[in-house]
Amino acid sequence: MTAIDDLFEDLRQQGRKALLPFVTAGDPDIAFTGELLKALAEAGASMCEVGVPYSDPIADGPVIQAAYQRALDNGFKLQQVFDLAASLKPAMKMPMVTMVSYSIIHRIGLEAYVQRALTAGYSGAIVPDLLVEEAAEVSRVCHAHDFNLIQLVTPTTPRERQVQIAESSTGFLYFVSVTGITGERTELPTDLVENVQWLKQQTDLPICIGFGISGPETARQLAPVADGLIVGSAFVRRIAGVTPESRGKVLQDVQSFAKELLTAMGTSI
Repeated sequence: MTAIDDLFEDLRQQGRKALLPFVTAGDPDIAFTGELLKALAEAGASMCEVGVPYSDPIADGPVIQAAYQRALDNGFKLQQVFDLAASLKPAMKMPMVTMVSYSIIHRIGLEAYVQRALTAGYSGAIVPDLLVEEAAEVSRVCHAHDFNLIQLVTPTTPRERQVQIAESSTGFLYFVSVTGITGERTELPTDLVENVQWLKQQTDLPICIGFGISGPETARQLAPVADGLIVGSAFVRRIAGVTPESRGKVLQDVQSFAKELLTAMGTSI
């Protein structure tokens, strides 16, 4: 059992849903990212995704693309992602996972990445550009290290393929709510709930919905069918433009927004 497995089991027993904010490592600097993660944990977030900046974004909308670019322009280095988790590990009870391109993992080596991430304090990785046909070795290595491999299912993924993805994933499944890139939306597909309900019948993995969740209203709509909600752009947008003078205010704003989402999900603490 990993920390993520334990988390979802605890939430299930309590009848609660997970809130999974996404933050960009190094935007505007790694020290602020650490403060942000601590603030989100204090607000009641269940788990956080730490995005590893990459110059060739995969499915990221303009808000997250801009955050990645700010981090890279400010000198972000991959080692900072590991140092960040290691610095938080002694006091951080909230599980953290990296959102990372497979090209980065491949560059430093699969075994090396998993070992470094696990040692630092990460419980798993979301690898959005990992094809299920190429996932067997990644799944094997992650399983050997008790490190969760979280993969994505999209609205256009054929149902047979969705089952394949579920079989090679651990921790939870990331269900992409809309076709296209990340970003806040006021309307979500009408068949989203039906599609998630079908997938829940095919796997015992928790299913978390991401992409397009803009605020409490969309959170309220999706919480009943999901095991957790992933919110990225709506958080990242609140961080853009932060200055040394405004950091405290931004952290308060992020905490307030997290609590609004949790209340809408029926999961406030």
